[in-house]
Amino acid sequence: MLEVQDLIVHYGEFRAVHGVSFTVQEGELITIIGANGAGKTSILRTLMGLQPAYRGTIKMNGRDITRLSAHERAKLGLGIVPEGRRLFGDMDVQENLEMGAYLVHDRGTINRRLKKIYERFSVLYPLRNQRAKTLSGGEQQMLAIGRTLMGGPALVFMDEVSLGLMPRFVQEVFDIIKELNEEGKTILVVEQNARKALAIAHRGYVLETGRFRWEGAARELRDNVEVQRAYLGG
Repeated sequence: MLEVQDLIVHYGEFRAVHGVSFTVQEGELITIIGANGAGKTSILRTLMGLQPAYRGTIKMNGRDITRLSAHERAKLGLGIVPEGRRLFGDMDVQENLEMGAYLVHDRGTINRRLKKIYERFSVLYPLRNQRAKTLSGGEQQMLAIGRTLMGGPALVFMDEVSLGLMPRFVQEVFDIIKELNEEGKTILVVEQNARKALAIAHRGYVLETGRFRWEGAARELRDNVEVQRAYLGG
């Protein structure tokens, strides 16, 4: 579904990502783990078209999308749950969800997706008329995921979804990601919480200062002594 070759990302003269290559197959749950500042968010922003690639190619289903804008990539089925959630704070919960369906013009489809989101995130339904900025961190993260799902993306990028959450919400969010994947959604997660991410992923990549140091099946990475020592508290 997604093929990335020799991706390089610059911010001015600073090179944040140094020629990474990887793939995401349909139906997979992939994670990129690494410390803060390793370049994880830069990769996702570039995949989504929010940051230009300095060099390299990005293909989706065989089509080169490297130079497409973010909204053109959204039309092709890419969606992102951004770091920090980036909700519309003065809009209520339902308005935020409907903003996620801005490319959907059929009201029946929007209503069906709203129903499904409220069933999945039952905590949001009683809060549907409440402004997003008044929600707890965990509620906001569920709303951010729900908003992205409202667009019906084929491939979902999730950026640091556990950041700043209470432990009980962290586990709940990772359970939700695993459930979405088991239902057929293809997902790429970038995450500092390596233990949680590797527990649900099929495959993983370990990013250090803009380069992949290790890659492989999630189980292999969990069993790797160096990965354990550096990222899993082993």
